[in-house]
Amino acid sequence: MSSRKILFLDVDGTITDYEGNIPASCVAAIQAARANGHLAYMCTGRSKAEVPPELEAIGFDGMIGGNGSYVESGGEVVMHQLITADQCRHIVDWLHGRGLEFYLESNNGLFASENFREAARPVLRTYAGRKGVEGADELETDDVMHGMVYGAPLYRDDLNKVSFILSSYQDHLDSIEEFPDLECHTWGGAGETALFGDMGVRGITKAHAVNTLLEHLGADRADTVAFGDAKIDIPMFEACATSVAMGSGGDECKAAADYVTTDVDDDGIWNAFVHLGLIED
Repeated sequence: MSSRKILFLDVDGTITDYEGNIPASCVAAIQAARANGHLAYMCTGRSKAEVPPELEAIGFDGMIGGNGSYVESGGEVVMHQLITADQCRHIVDWLHGRGLEFYLESNNGLFASENFREAARPVLRTYAGRKGVEGADELETDDVMHGMVYGAPLYRDDLNKVSFILSSYQDHLDSIEEFPDLECHTWGGAGETALFGDMGVRGITKAHAVNTLLEHLGADRADTVAFGDAKIDIPMFEACATSVAMGSGGDECKAAADYVTTDVDDDGIWNAFVHLGLIED
């Protein structure tokens, strides 16, 4: 075990609040921890194109993106597992055939289907409302989705994953049957209240990516700490020696964590870093 810790931080609801704001105390905590010799990695469902400049400006040693499909450390791409061009064509044709709007997630951008902007507006307002975002009923699609590209080719070979608007939960169940070669999940709500389905490379999780990065670094699992707020972060918790849930996170996430800190917008990351001895208050 080393005195240097390797920190894996989820983004949405962990580094940022549910309105996309980054608390100043979070920025200060990450920068102070790195100054103390610790390594900090974003570990997020976002693809690289979804990382805005203000998030990158915090300063990280690398990132795990696309829920584990992409691993970068010190400017070097350690792993990048992509949906194949044939799989992409199958997905796009199937979604078009069902009349479902979607976007394709790539490190080069988020590529929206023909009517996604209009179809997503009420869905994303519902999503933001569930997260307690002020003014959720007035949000536009592009207020919520950073890096969205419209009118680009949809048959691609650079995809990390695909998200699509559910017309019903049955769309997700049918996607599992249609795409046994992919990981099929939902987001935006628990169970049948989910708003989106998504599809990604089979066998890819944040936990797999953490293990890949540790092997690359020659680092010990005993020195790892995971920070998250949602059920999807639980495999990352299990892959790391210590896990921290945000006070504002979901109940399942908090039950799985070793420690529950304060809410994301109540200095949650700063307080957790102090509690773990990564920085001094």
